[in-house]
Amino acid sequence: MLGLGPLGIVLFFVVVVVLTSLKVLSEYERAVIFRLGRLQAHRGPGVILVLPFIERMVRIDLRTITMDVPPQDVITRDNVSVKVNAVLYFRVIDPNRATVEIENYLFATSQLAQTTLRSVCGQAELDDLLAEREKINSHLQEILDSQTDPWGIKVSLVEVKHIDLPQEMQRALAKQAEAERERRAKIINAEGEFQAAQRLADASKIIEEHPVALQLRYLQTLSEIAAENSSTILFPVPIDMLTPFMQATKKTTT
Repeated sequence: MLGLGPLGIVLFFVVVVVLTSLKVLSEYERAVIFRLGRLQAHRGPGVILVLPFIERMVRIDLRTITMDVPPQDVITRDNVSVKVNAVLYFRVIDPNRATVEIENYLFATSQLAQTTLRSVCGQAELDDLLAEREKINSHLQEILDSQTDPWGIKVSLVEVKHIDLPQEMQRALAKQAEAERERRAKIINAEGEFQAAQRLADASKIIEEHPVALQLRYLQTLSEIAAENSSTILFPVPIDMLTPFMQATKKTTT
């Protein structure tokens, strides 16, 4: 300060105060301002001025936050004990309320997500929990969004990540799946047998109406067997085919 007059010292302090009062906020940030303890309109983004000793700034991030909900012990409605974890996506839509209405919105949202996950999953049966995950996710999102709305928080998505089943329940589900596959296989086999029997019935009607078709089928079978490299072939000959020869032989002998 040597060599500076009183005016220079005052100007120096004014410059220092102005520089320390300037704050730079990114596009995704907002500044919640308290002036002598009273809430003001939030500011930002860009360069803002915060009066020293009079105003206090709280920086709020508006980007979507990804929060992992730790595994929760859940007893389903059909009394099955499972562990369920999820992932939560939310963001701040009102910086002022997120600062004033709740002390720590991150911690509060995490605790609310854990209790809601236990409650919703505990009201569902195990089969619904495994098969209707989209419905569970939607229900979780609706509850959390309504609960966090007074805090200026918007919950955009909730996804159940993993459902950890006990070993005995995993074996039971595997047996159930195997039984279901066997049931489907038997149904498909029965349908195939029914269709085959129906085709045979149709073929028998055609042969009954056209007896020559049976002779043609007989000749076709002989042709197929002759094409094979078989040394000896025994094939039953219908007696009707030999009747003309037998009658001719009787006339010759008489």
